[in-house]
Amino acid sequence: MPHAEAVALSGHKILAVGTTAEIEALAGPSTRRIDGMGNTLLPGFVESHLHVFSGAYGRKLLQLAPITGRDALHKAVRRFSDANPDEGLLIGQGTPYGILEEDGPITRQKLDEMEPVRPLILMAFDFHTAWANTPALKAAGLFNGRDVGAGNEVVVDEEGLATGELREKNAYLPVLNLRTSGGREMLGMSGDEPETPPSAQERADDIAVLKEGLRYCAAQGITAVHNMDGNRYMMELLREIELEGEMACRVEVPYHFTEGKPLSILEEASRMSADFNSDMLKSGRVKIFVDGVLESGTAYMLDDYANAPGWKGDPIFDTEAFAKAAIEIDRRGLQISVHAIGDGAVRIVLDGYEAAQKANGARDSRHRIEHIEVYHPDDLPRFAELGVIASMQPQHPPGTLGLPLEPGISAIGRARWPYAYAWRDIVDTGTAYCFSSDWPIVAVEPLIGLQATQIRTPWADDMPDQRVSLHEALEGYTWRGAYASFMEDRTGRIRPGMLADLVLLGGDIEAVAPDAFPALGPVLTICDGKITFEA
Repeated sequence: MPHAEAVALSGHKILAVGTTAEIEALAGPSTRRIDGMGNTLLPGFVESHLHVFSGAYGRKLLQLAPITGRDALHKAVRRFSDANPDEGLLIGQGTPYGILEEDGPITRQKLDEMEPVRPLILMAFDFHTAWANTPALKAAGLFNGRDVGAGNEVVVDEEGLATGELREKNAYLPVLNLRTSGGREMLGMSGDEPETPPSAQERADDIAVLKEGLRYCAAQGITAVHNMDGNRYMMELLREIELEGEMACRVEVPYHFTEGKPLSILEEASRMSADFNSDMLKSGRVKIFVDGVLESGTAYMLDDYANAPGWKGDPIFDTEAFAKAAIEIDRRGLQISVHAIGDGAVRIVLDGYEAAQKANGARDSRHRIEHIEVYHPDDLPRFAELGVIASMQPQHPPGTLGLPLEPGISAIGRARWPYAYAWRDIVDTGTAYCFSSDWPIVAVEPLIGLQATQIRTPWADDMPDQRVSLHEALEGYTWRGAYASFMEDRTGRIRPGMLADLVLLGGDIEAVAPDAFPALGPVLTICDGKITFEA
């Protein structure tokens, strides 16, 4: 029954679905009736890849996504600096790689002109690159360069001095440690527990940020989020929110396994999975980064970058190291989510998942690959063969919804364009898939993501159209997201007996053009039978 007129809820579950007359007959004297006015009612959106704490906290920082040009950036930095006179580190977020346009790349010298005295760092929109001014680099001990590990880099000039560009988190975390207030915006991003026990005030502040983030998600029609960073401390905060009855969304938090950690530490992941396993809050998953991003040259490619001959990037985990980790995580019965953007990284992950199946036997593991921005055509059939879930972000392709084409498309190169952000080809193989935003990398609103699935255009006339249908996209933001979290038997569809997770839009999504999707609301969100947002 793809279309129905009415739905009845009782407690936290869906009681019945059918015609208006059939559902009206079930109502009692205290039943609340909500007239949807013929608009679209959907299963609640499942945001299957985001960073809820940094997304919520980042709304307090200098937001640079809409800024273009040197003068505009200078004015924005000065206003933010004047408004935060006591902050030890000025932080900008959402920085486009080409923010300076014709003035070229960001350097410490250009940032020094904007803020010559106080430490300043600008985070790229993808959180894989940052740019710092000279005061920040000197205070963090990076001015003369530093070895920050494989896949990470403090970029230096011919004289061995830092240019200001910091690639990946090991390079920019020393700057972020200069903060004198706040300092929680990256909570859980590295997966490490707090070095010192947070004070009662810090815990209260962190809980407030999480609540704000979940409420913001609920206002976008989201009823479940798969957080892509976290630790036990974050889980404990969310448990407090759950016990207070204030969880506006279902939340899943992974254990973060990073390069250099011994396999024995995965016992902590197993304990997190056992200790947090409710329909509203659970773990059960391990997150790993295998590479970086295309724009900074930290994604790992099988062949050279088209715009950097002789450079393929360095994987954070090589084939052998990742396979050992995958085998051990899989042996523990845990799910794996891996950030893999380049085709070399995607192959490393697929090889590791295959090794885990051979070592431990095949099971319904639903291991995931996050992003898959480029793959090799030889690897396309392997997704379905291995039962891997393709977790993709429709707002990410260069040129989509205002994102710049460069340097992304030049890094990929024309020969690889047909295998980049290839949603249509991946879906056509029968691969399980889900869609998401990666907030705060891009906007968290699923209606904007749905728009992106319908309006994307190829980079050249002879390139394949990788769009999916509206119903495939809707499924990717609902039931398939639930499937990616082993929740498809409880959420993701409007069906009797399912948990009452619903979103009512402010119009008929099948009757308007994709450009009108973002204006459709939502006007009502229900999670676990409770109204979590009402316009």
